[in-house]
Amino acid sequence: MKKSEFPDPFEQARLEHGVGEMDDQDDPVVMVLRHKDLRQCAHNWQTFQSAAVPGRIVVPSEVNIRDTRQIPFELDPPEHTGYRALVEDWFRRPLDAVYEANLTEQISAIVEEASAKDAVEVVGGFSLPLQSRALTLLLNIPYAEAETWISWGVHVFRSEETALDAGKANILYDYIDRKIDEAIEQPSDSLYSVLLHSEYQGRKLTREEVKGVMILTFAGGRDTIINYVTNAIAYLADHTASLERIRNEPDIIGKAVEEFVRYFSPLTHMGRVATHDTQVCGHAVKADSRISLCWASANRDASVFEHPNDVVLDRKTNPHVAFGFSHHKCLGQHHARQIMKVLLRVLAEKVQSIDMLDGDEKIEKWGEFERKVGFERLRVKFNKKG
Repeated sequence: MKKSEFPDPFEQARLEHGVGEMDDQDDPVVMVLRHKDLRQCAHNWQTFQSAAVPGRIVVPSEVNIRDTRQIPFELDPPEHTGYRALVEDWFRRPLDAVYEANLTEQISAIVEEASAKDAVEVVGGFSLPLQSRALTLLLNIPYAEAETWISWGVHVFRSEETALDAGKANILYDYIDRKIDEAIEQPSDSLYSVLLHSEYQGRKLTREEVKGVMILTFAGGRDTIINYVTNAIAYLADHTASLERIRNEPDIIGKAVEEFVRYFSPLTHMGRVATHDTQVCGHAVKADSRISLCWASANRDASVFEHPNDVVLDRKTNPHVAFGFSHHKCLGQHHARQIMKVLLRVLAEKVQSIDMLDGDEKIEKWGEFERKVGFERLRVKFNKKG
């Protein structure tokens, strides 16, 4: 099996039952596996809410490492709608030409630096710096600040010893508190300052609300972007013809961006909490128990996607749910798409081929399911074009 192959561990359960089961820190979870069922549950916020105890809809649950509510992620309409409206335009900035040009400059420099080396460790040595430096554009803060985030390592909440490390999480929370203090003392054009001057229902956002948006922005777009970028590099290393095709057919880059995120599904799933006794696929779900919307499974549903276990770079119809679905669709989706769009374009321009050297897979365990989500380590060589 090639390094870039990501098997679908949910196929049998999806076909036979439509759901799976797992235990998360003594808090059982029913995993919704089919595309149609997942979209129905995601849309039905009256039955499956996000506005539960802060941290509980995340899988694994973060209730033991934070009590700040991530905004607007951990809210439901109408509150979710109002808070999201405050930041929607800001998170659409990646679509601007100037933003794209600055991102292109950043990614070009990273690719050129990597191409000058005999080997590059992609996860910590390529994807992490790329993600961190690109985040300075999204937050509209100085480029040098990325070095602090790079120093934290790949994972914000996880260490070698545990899947949820409160001490490591507090590094992020304390950092955000300091940056809010700085923005209060010296306003700027950063997202911190914009939030501090934003109003919700006729009042300024509270410090805790600003912190909630910032935690979501940092945590939601870190591991996911790193996985997205790393896995795409692995694929292009395994499939030299695909990089050549992107070079010769630049019009397919937009479709390739969507196909990579569908196939790799950088985030396996996200939870909801039932507001009353109900059922999913004939499976009983009790009030105040959790379900998870398993994006990774839904994105391989053969009733929706032809040849779901293949990467089809120019896939014509691609209703994937890798960025979520309905009102909770990921705020950072435009930023993530632009990163991959620019990366593919820059690689096609500057890299002839990528040699796969070695790597260690990152495996997640969810009850009976073991899913490859990315790599703990991946070494490649970028062969410079020309």
